[in-house]
Amino acid sequence: MTIKTVIFDLDDTLLWDKKSIQVAFEKTCTYAATIHPVSAEALEDAVRKEARALYESYETYDYTVLIGINPFEGLWGTFDDPTDSFQKMKDIAPSYRATAWTKGLAALGIADVQLGAELGERFVAERKASPFLYEDTFAVLDALKGKYQLVLLTNGAPSLQNLKLDITPEIAPYFDHIIISGDFGKGKPDATIFEYVMEKAGVTADEAIMVGDNLNTDILGSSRVGMRNVWINREHTTVNGTVTPTYEVDSLTALLALVQTID
Repeated sequence: MTIKTVIFDLDDTLLWDKKSIQVAFEKTCTYAATIHPVSAEALEDAVRKEARALYESYETYDYTVLIGINPFEGLWGTFDDPTDSFQKMKDIAPSYRATAWTKGLAALGIADVQLGAELGERFVAERKASPFLYEDTFAVLDALKGKYQLVLLTNGAPSLQNLKLDITPEIAPYFDHIIISGDFGKGKPDATIFEYVMEKAGVTADEAIMVGDNLNTDILGSSRVGMRNVWINREHTTVNGTVTPTYEVDSLTALLALVQTID
């Protein structure tokens, strides 16, 4: 059936979030290395490890899994959102940032609580200053806009996902609808958020196609409602699990050619 609506994931599909986080870590850890004789690379590894462990220890962890928020988003998000769980995350976030960095330093033999707190806040600033997009993001959106209804479907806290859009203001105007899991109450791959998208966009599963980089959220979730999907596999990862995409491409440019072929 003819495609009427193209649904895009945001992080690591249109926005290069992994690079943004990587650059923020590199800049923050390089600064730390000017204060103490520490390897920036070793500190990054230690902080990532400590952050994951801390993140999973909080009572809000199950909620973050439901909504789709990873530990490194937790290191720079404010979570000033209305639900009780987001308010708990808001209260936890400053301590989480400071503790993750302090524990990372401690793992390398450096006891400096004050620097840990400073690094936690420095990381937030560096992430905000480091928005990256893929080089073909706008060219592909330009080519699709006007020919298809475009929907942005992203997991995460509304405050954080909207901040990402605020610091890359060119993206939002392309989309007819922007749907954030934290507003809806459940994230991809839950089938209900895809059903909500279809209702909002006024299309059936046959008339839409989901585009994303994550097999376990974008591809699995869309397949649960019988929607065709395209896996953006930039890193040429081999599929080893039970989730099989309808189509696979290695770039947004290749996606554009695919959509034109399907249609």
